[in-house]
Amino acid sequence: MLFFDLDGTLIDSQVGITRCITHAFEQMQHPAPPAATLRSWIGPSLRTSFGPVFNDAAKVEQAVALYCERFDTHGWNEHAVFDGIEDVVRALKARGHRLAVVTAKNEPHARRIVEHLPFGDCFEDVIGATADGLRSSKPQLVAEALSRLSVQPAQCWMIGDRRMDIEGARHHGLRSIGVLWGFGGADELQAAGAGTLAEAPAALLTLLP
Repeated sequence: MLFFDLDGTLIDSQVGITRCITHAFEQMQHPAPPAATLRSWIGPSLRTSFGPVFNDAAKVEQAVALYCERFDTHGWNEHAVFDGIEDVVRALKARGHRLAVVTAKNEPHARRIVEHLPFGDCFEDVIGATADGLRSSKPQLVAEALSRLSVQPAQCWMIGDRRMDIEGARHHGLRSIGVLWGFGGADELQAAGAGTLAEAPAALLTLLP
């Protein structure tokens, strides 16, 4: 079974995510981090990123709510599909692989995005974070995916662009592929222990059985 991350792996969601983060800061009258810093926010849970900025649980929850407010109306649709990934996903599905999306994005938001992708029907399920943040780390999300889909770790691969994807895979003993067209980069993925790296989507067809 193949678990695909969403942001930075299937879609380039930088515009939507960073605009929603900036919206939250503006509404809270707090200066937003520079663009280069916001790029690094794509992947971790929102509470992980907002936490050190506000250092106050109530303000963190307020920031998350403001982010979600804009994401519900605009941000969810502010993304582009990476070139070549649709053909690869369809080819892997045609080979007989079971596919699912495993993402730290709020699950209802992730489901809405995947349902609107032209190849969204290739995925058996979408596993995402809970609104309260109790299920948000990649190890928790991978655990939920293994349970929900009734698969064993040895049967599964995690495919993603950030260290969290690799850490989630390693925590449960999954094989992993770090992808280089997203937001992490080779150094981050190798340091996290990625099993192998894929330069472009087409490489997945040779790296996966």
